[in-house]
Amino acid sequence: MTSPNLSIISARPTSTAGLMAQTGLNEDVLFELVHRFYGKVRQDRLLAPIFEERISNWAPHLERMVAFWSSVALMTGRYHGRPIPAHVPLPVNAVHFERWLALFRETAGEVCTPAGAAHVIERAERIAQSLQTAVLEASAGPGAMSVPD
Repeated sequence: MTSPNLSIISARPTSTAGLMAQTGLNEDVLFELVHRFYGKVRQDRLLAPIFEERISNWAPHLERMVAFWSSVALMTGRYHGRPIPAHVPLPVNAVHFERWLALFRETAGEVCTPAGAAHVIERAERIAQSLQTAVLEASAGPGAMSVPD
């Protein structure tokens, strides 16, 4: 791992510094996590076709995902997007989300400290659940109500 990037730009510098100290995460680690993870996604028989059909220029997507994980994991506020509307039209189901999580967990374990891996995995699980719920509700059609588990 590389040394923490102390020049990180954050909307909440005190919170970000605390999270970096607790988890060992920094922009360099998140960059490696995102790039290695999407490298696996692009090779995955289940997930690759979904991504390849929609992403022709990977550099901007990866940059956006690093900003997303910086915001999610380190509270930097770098990401300004709306992930739910972007994911709702995708042809995905629970199997896809579980595969995405399996690859993410694996990659986080390879790239992050144990505390950092636990931190990003917990967030990834919540994000996947949220996106999966939104996709299911959208596929059920207008006016469909969600049923709690």
